[in-house]
Amino acid sequence: MKILIRNLDRSTTEAEVRTLFEAHGTVQSCTIVMDKKSNQSKGFGFVEMPKAGEAKIAITNLNGKEVADNKIRVKKAESKPEAEKAEPEKHGQDDIKKQAVTADKKPKTSFQGYGKKTPTGK
Repeated sequence: MKILIRNLDRSTTEAEVRTLFEAHGTVQSCTIVMDKKSNQSKGFGFVEMPKAGEAKIAITNLNGKEVADNKIRVKKAESKPEAEKAEPEKHGQDDIKKQAVTADKKPKTSFQGYGKKTPTGK
């Protein structure tokens, strides 16, 4: 089971988080999310525990626990919807114009001016 840990102190290490969770069972992986530019912790991370029972016990026992002067929040990680997993779409002006033209050539509405709707007829 994948577990989300939030409100971690920026100085908390993966080894410290792993140790917290290993007290409740087997830890498959442990990751603290880092900022790409500063290489500093973003204050949250993920732990994967292969046994759901152990993971539930860890969640119950660690949620609200004070770690490095921060009260951490621990819960089951929710999986991302498929749309978020895919590469983000780019919506430049060319893409918006392309979306206005459909196979059956029905008029679409475009926004011009300050909120006025006018049919494009394209």
